[in-house]
Amino acid sequence: MIKSLRTNDNRIPEPVNLADIDFPSPFYEGLQYNAPARGVWNIVHTGMLIPESHQVYVCAQGCLRGVILTAAEMNDMERMSWVALRESDMWNGEMEKRVIEGTAHIVEKIKESIAEDSSKKMPRCILIYLSCMHMFEGCDFQMITDELSEMYPDIDFVECYMIPTMRKTMSPDAMMKLSLYEAVKNLKKQEDLVALVGSNLPFDKESDVCSLIKKSGRKIWDIADCKNYEDYLKLGSAPLTISYLSVADASCKQMERRLEQKWLRMMINFDEIKLNDNLTMLGKELGLSADTVNNFIKTSQNEAYDALDKAHEIIEDTPIAIDYTSFPYIIELAELLTKHGFNVTSLYSDGFPADEKDAYERLKEIKPEIKVYPTNEPAMRFAATENNNPALAIGQKAAYFTNTSHFVDIVEGGGTYGYSAIRKLADLMIEAYQNARDTKKVISHKGWGCSSCL
Repeated sequence: MIKSLRTNDNRIPEPVNLADIDFPSPFYEGLQYNAPARGVWNIVHTGMLIPESHQVYVCAQGCLRGVILTAAEMNDMERMSWVALRESDMWNGEMEKRVIEGTAHIVEKIKESIAEDSSKKMPRCILIYLSCMHMFEGCDFQMITDELSEMYPDIDFVECYMIPTMRKTMSPDAMMKLSLYEAVKNLKKQEDLVALVGSNLPFDKESDVCSLIKKSGRKIWDIADCKNYEDYLKLGSAPLTISYLSVADASCKQMERRLEQKWLRMMINFDEIKLNDNLTMLGKELGLSADTVNNFIKTSQNEAYDALDKAHEIIEDTPIAIDYTSFPYIIELAELLTKHGFNVTSLYSDGFPADEKDAYERLKEIKPEIKVYPTNEPAMRFAATENNNPALAIGQKAAYFTNTSHFVDIVEGGGTYGYSAIRKLADLMIEAYQNARDTKKVISHKGWGCSSCL
């Protein structure tokens, strides 16, 4: 029997109550839908963080479209080039040769451009992105970069990958974080320098971590603050690195070994015990006294919880939806907000970090009816047209799926950390509640915080 494509079977999937989900992976993973919320960064945005760098993409023309449009929207087309693969490259045995010759041609063209315009500079670093086709053929990337390095010894050539078909082994974001710091060499350590790594966004210099670092008299290295390539390379002189996001774990493990750095993994938690433990660990590593750290934590915590209570007085019982692109630990965030009286009604995520298990067990006891929705399920493409929700959303995808114009526009924590992050989030929630946004326009910009020609 023929069934209408507009029956309930083909529309928004039924949400699962928080208490009933199979934690940490509540949904079947198959054909995926990508909601038109573009704030999360991609490999092009991340590569642009290296100052005085140039990107070369070697892939099929269909794949080139997305990365080229990203660079164009950023107004950074002059920092990108490409080599289009042909079908014959798959069988003529010249895959490596095509990458080398194509990249060399691009470098020579850049030289010609500089000869005509002396204000331009040669790139200090070239990021070469190979594609799925190279992986299928077993392309020798090391040979490519070795040969190019001999041809152009003044340029650092970095291996990068655009291989979405391989995402089961390592996510594209995590793989790009490995490449992001690959050109950094081990330098003599500068004991008063602390590196904050792994975030695409500038670290909030008023965050709890930065405040403790400043109290210790140390300086902060942040890739977002680097004005030139020499600033970028100074990462190699930092004896201590701190990361906020799990996507940087593989990169930090490698740098810990390669650059002889000590690594502190301090996730953007909202669990009070975890957060306090992280700040205490950092204070000890920085040589701060226990009293100094404890007093700092107490003051910052009181300010954060006062800000939440103030926000609740204004927002009251307004339904709140949260998605995974806003913060990595949204169950912990939902628990925190619920304990402060907020009406968290829905979570949008295809899975949760395994180390949120304790927060999940606590939250399902105090509010088991919270609805959990997938974001990649193809039927979710109908959600924005069917919902007319007066919700306050935290995150762009939650704003899209609930079809609300009142949302906190934030991605990957926005560079915030600790109780200062809670305090700032409370202020942002008030602002979002009181002021409507043009949701479609805001979330269509690629790369939250990046320049946009739109």
